[in-house]
Amino acid sequence: MLVKVFAVLLLLNLLSFMVTCTSIHQHGYCAFYKDCGKNPEVTNSLLPARIPCVYNGPAPIISGKHLEQLKTVCPMLYTGDQSTRACCSVKQLKMLDKSLSLSKPLLSRCPSCVDNFINLYCQNTCSPNQSLYINVTRTYNTSVLYVATEAVLEYQCYYTRRFADGTFNSCRNVRIPATGGYAISPMCGKYGSTLCNTERWLRFQGDSSNGLAPLDIDFVLTDNTTTSPGSGIVPYNGTFWRCDESTGLNGQACSCLDCVESCPAIPAPVPPPGPWKIGKLDGALVICIIAFCLVVLLFATFLVCRAAQKRQAGAAATGLPQSPPLGPKDVAWSHKLSRATQLSLARMFRAWGTMVARYPIVVICIAFVVVIVLSAGLVFITLTTNPVELWSAPDSRARREKDFHDANFGPFFRTNQIIVTVENRSSYTYDSVLFGPNTYNGIFSKEIVLELLDFQTRLQAISVWSETAQRNITIKDICYAPLQPNNPRTTDCAVNSLLQYFQNNSTRISATANQTVTGITGTVDWRDHFLYCVNSPLSFKDNTALGMSCMADYGAPVFPFLAVGGYKDEDFTGAEAFIITFSLNNFETDNPKYEYVLLWEQEYLRILQEYKQNKSINFSFVYMSERSLEDEINRTTAQDIPIFAISYLVIFIYIALALGEYTSWRTIMIDSKVTLGLGGILVVLGAVLSSMGLYAYAGVPSSLIILEVVPFLVLAVGADNIFILVLQYQRDERRAGERREEQIGRVLGDVAPSMLLCSISESICFFLGALTKMPAVRTFALYAALAVFFDFLLQMSAFVALMSLDARRKEANRFDICCCVRSKCRKKKKKNEGILLPFMREYYAPFLLHSVTRIIVIILFLFMLCAGIFLMLHVRVGLDQELALPTDSYMLKYFAALNKYFEVGVPIYFVTTAGYHFSTVDGMNGVCSSVGCDNNSMTQKIQYATEFPQESYMAIPASSWVDDFIDWLNPISRCCRLHILGPNTGKFCPATNTQLTCFKRCMQSNQGGIIRPTVEQFNEYLPNFLNDTPTLQCSKGGLGAYGNSVKRGENGEILASRFMAYHTPLKNSLEYTAALKIARQLTDSITESMRKIPGTDPNFEVFPYSITYVYYEQYLTVVNEGIFNIGLCLIPTFVVCCILLGMDIHSGFLNLITIVMIIVDTVGVMTLWSIDFNAVSLINLVTAVGMSVEFVSHLTRSFAVSTKSNKVERAKEATATMGSAVFAGVAMTNLPGIIVLYFAQSQLIQVFFFRLNLVITLLGLVHGLVFLPVLLSYFGPSINTVALLQERQFKEPLPEKTCSNSYYQNLGFEGPAEEKNERSTAQCNGTAKTEEHTVPRGSEDTSAEEFASANTDSTATSF
Repeated sequence: MLVKVFAVLLLLNLLSFMVTCTSIHQHGYCAFYKDCGKNPEVTNSLLPARIPCVYNGPAPIISGKHLEQLKTVCPMLYTGDQSTRACCSVKQLKMLDKSLSLSKPLLSRCPSCVDNFINLYCQNTCSPNQSLYINVTRTYNTSVLYVATEAVLEYQCYYTRRFADGTFNSCRNVRIPATGGYAISPMCGKYGSTLCNTERWLRFQGDSSNGLAPLDIDFVLTDNTTTSPGSGIVPYNGTFWRCDESTGLNGQACSCLDCVESCPAIPAPVPPPGPWKIGKLDGALVICIIAFCLVVLLFATFLVCRAAQKRQAGAAATGLPQSPPLGPKDVAWSHKLSRATQLSLARMFRAWGTMVARYPIVVICIAFVVVIVLSAGLVFITLTTNPVELWSAPDSRARREKDFHDANFGPFFRTNQIIVTVENRSSYTYDSVLFGPNTYNGIFSKEIVLELLDFQTRLQAISVWSETAQRNITIKDICYAPLQPNNPRTTDCAVNSLLQYFQNNSTRISATANQTVTGITGTVDWRDHFLYCVNSPLSFKDNTALGMSCMADYGAPVFPFLAVGGYKDEDFTGAEAFIITFSLNNFETDNPKYEYVLLWEQEYLRILQEYKQNKSINFSFVYMSERSLEDEINRTTAQDIPIFAISYLVIFIYIALALGEYTSWRTIMIDSKVTLGLGGILVVLGAVLSSMGLYAYAGVPSSLIILEVVPFLVLAVGADNIFILVLQYQRDERRAGERREEQIGRVLGDVAPSMLLCSISESICFFLGALTKMPAVRTFALYAALAVFFDFLLQMSAFVALMSLDARRKEANRFDICCCVRSKCRKKKKKNEGILLPFMREYYAPFLLHSVTRIIVIILFLFMLCAGIFLMLHVRVGLDQELALPTDSYMLKYFAALNKYFEVGVPIYFVTTAGYHFSTVDGMNGVCSSVGCDNNSMTQKIQYATEFPQESYMAIPASSWVDDFIDWLNPISRCCRLHILGPNTGKFCPATNTQLTCFKRCMQSNQGGIIRPTVEQFNEYLPNFLNDTPTLQCSKGGLGAYGNSVKRGENGEILASRFMAYHTPLKNSLEYTAALKIARQLTDSITESMRKIPGTDPNFEVFPYSITYVYYEQYLTVVNEGIFNIGLCLIPTFVVCCILLGMDIHSGFLNLITIVMIIVDTVGVMTLWSIDFNAVSLINLVTAVGMSVEFVSHLTRSFAVSTKSNKVERAKEATATMGSAVFAGVAMTNLPGIIVLYFAQSQLIQVFFFRLNLVITLLGLVHGLVFLPVLLSYFGPSINTVALLQERQFKEPLPEKTCSNSYYQNLGFEGPAEEKNERSTAQCNGTAKTEEHTVPRGSEDTSAEEFASANTDSTATSF
């Protein structure tokens, strides 16, 4: 009981003491006055903690220097030279000025804010009516000049809420341009800008533990309706200025960036148009359905009309009209031209083939020498591995902008990053005496943090030997050191992590201290400091009892999004990951330091891989290096080379086995054509090497994609031609008296025009595809075009020669491979059709071309076309970088963590070119965003964009060196000062210089509060600003933030500058592309407005730059590029087909329609199978056009030259003969090799080479062998009347003449050879016959032989 009574009495005495410390609360009286020395309770203060003396007397009248000092620091208290009173001495004014000078640079952008802030402290420090709202509550006895006095340790300051809220609200949105954050953040301590309010703002500033306040101030806010606190206290309720008000007659309101109330009404951006709908259905779907129905209706109408015409014509029971008698006058000119073209080509290739077959060794030697000479150019080949050079054209906008940026500011620094997480650690609650209870994620463990410090220290200490430099390379040799760029120490290197809040010091992490808050005493530790720093990263000292700085050891702040990740709504204690980032300088490849940085990163990766194997660490991590992406792509390329080799081997084995004509196990070594198949592969290889060598001579670079894809393409095309040629020769019967060489020449005359048609179409197609601007696509098209052309030439020469040698070997009963071995006994073998040809002739073609089947096929493929068009409109454009990596790459886990944990995206720079006058007032106002700047200025427009992050993809406004330069010049700060005495008189004096001679400000203040230097001042002081190190005394120094952001010419003119902002987190290529598009729209608007400023060059430009833009720009135009390239590729498929078929436009058009349908359906399947449309798929689609030519053109030409009685029979013939060769040569050659690619490690290969090539091959197969025969049976060109007339003339008897009419039969059609030999009458497809007729000398009709040799496929040519 006595204890309680004693406590009550003690409390009453204390309250009495608190009241009596300020005994007078009266107008004109001071509560304290003069300086009473340092505060004994404050240690480690950033400023001298000097406290006033208790006074309780009338405010004295001041004059002289005292008055001048007051007019400078607190001009609002000046009432006249003879009447001004103040409650602060000169010394107090100087200390107040020094204290205010730390905050004024942060707030000077907004005049009303800075004036309100100064007024706030001038009123409680110097006001002559100070005692009305100041109540000293705690003092201690001291002596000043040996005179005993009381010094103030704490006092209450009474403000009305109206005044306090008005002052706070005028400052709450003032920005710090260098960081994009708010000035209120470091002034609100542990609460930061997000949780800051009036009470917390004032409470922090009145807390002596913040390192700035000299004593404790208890700000008491009273409501406007609240009664007086009593004892004569009258809360201060003075004037304040809203941020949208000017503070003087010539002043201006704060800018929109610093004051929301000053902003004009910003219209919300127009939302992107939603999907086009008709009713509730997708508009494109409705249109495609309607189109399908209309086309089916038209087709049905066609069938009805066709049936009616047949009935009216009185057709036979089969429904096929009889061929009318033909005469020379009935032949159309187009048929004559077509026939003449076929004869010319056949005659030319027959003569060539005969010559090559006669001299095979000579031809092979010549071809070999040519290939060797051309391939020798490979010694000069250069492989392009740089993704920028591979996918971005040198003259593209992104490439030009990147080159401009790098030339003026250097390449963007190299990032090496680690994302740390923990598993199986539960969250916990930490009840902080300072912050209250907070739930911390399990990763916030001191054990983890200290272990992480050891981990980071090990990486910082990396030392690797360089053979070039003959010394060890450490991080300081290559690191990005923003504040010490010339000669950095290890601690000057920019390494950002949570550990930097403790300056990478384990002692500070382990430090604890007792702290009392609102009467509750508790222990504060590293978690309190962390939470303080993430809320106020610019603080040089926290207000915990630990009193530690939040600044990194290299002198810059570490923003929370660079230290932790995976938090929501700024709940930093719930973060799921720690982030460590090593920033290294990026060097040009010819700089010796480029090798150093690669060595350091290589060692960095090695150590991380070792740590990954260490099971004793208590955390897990994912990681990346700047070189990682290229390393992993190269690794997967090396890993997938065997896959491609196996793929080619499978194709070779198939070709070698399928070319053989097997009849018995006893003769398998004679029938096999392994050597010929190998020769075909070597021909393809020779074509590829020759094209690469020729381009290497010409200096055209190659790439890994060319090495992988071009051989595959040429092999697919070449194999088709090989099969057609070899199968045609195997099915052909040698004529009586015809030598082997002549037979080979005749067979080549039959099939070479078709091979020429496809090869020329493909080659021209690829050459036209090289008109694209995409480097990878262009070089691929060039290499593919020349390789296909060379492949055709080598097939016409070397392969024909090899085929001649193989035929000689076979006829001599010699073994394949071991040609020296001869079979002793060999029975003459009958011609063998194999399995595929009879099947397609007897079963497949009749079934396919059945009247019902044909209708179903047309409707089915029309549906596929319409569905393909609909799906094509929804194909996803882009390429996520994860697909470029192998499935086992460590980078995949990093990208997943990046998308999961990062809270901001990549930096974006707004770059200005030469031609803009920054030094003029109009020029500065057109860029800046502080008071007096244009509301439509560059930085203001960027700020507007950040208000709508979902649409603009902008997260943080741009840092502005112009704004900070203006603030740096502002005389209310002590940043820009000049020496007034000594040898440096008139020269710049940095804020760190405490000499008394640094007194003069660079610029004088004005009544309007708007500071703008003259052109001369701008040019004089800008270099000082850019090289001034930011400090506590002057946080606006530009060295760290802007040291490399301004490029000046010899005369001081600004040639280039940049302003940095941040994107929102971008997850995939669609968002990256959209962000680029929006950024360009924004800069186009900025450029347009800045060009209107007087004196601006018409060519001046502002453009956005980010390290990702050069990769994603292609997706802005890849659709148009794709349409352009594929459209160009389709032109030769139509034109060449028409020309080589003798201006047969009809056949060329049907050819073109089928190829277009293949491409459309391919893109449609890409949508279904999640294959993005990009440059890689565009390469494959260009390849698809070439492969489609192989599937389509052979069969189209076979139909066009056929002389069967009707279209259905001609389609059956073409399907059976040429279709079987296409199936065996194209489809069955491609499919085994494609299936092998499924096992590749690279996702890029799996998606864009396995999936897409499989789709192309299967769609090409079904369109070529299912749809095209049916299409030709309905809409194919009519029979060539010249061929038909010649056939009928040949069948008529020729009286009184004896002529030798040679004609032949393709044995693949009419059955076994012995049956054919028994026939004696001429047939459309007859065996080679010789009929003797008596003809007068000189009257021989040679046209028969010419027509006989003009057959270009397995269809017999009429005479």
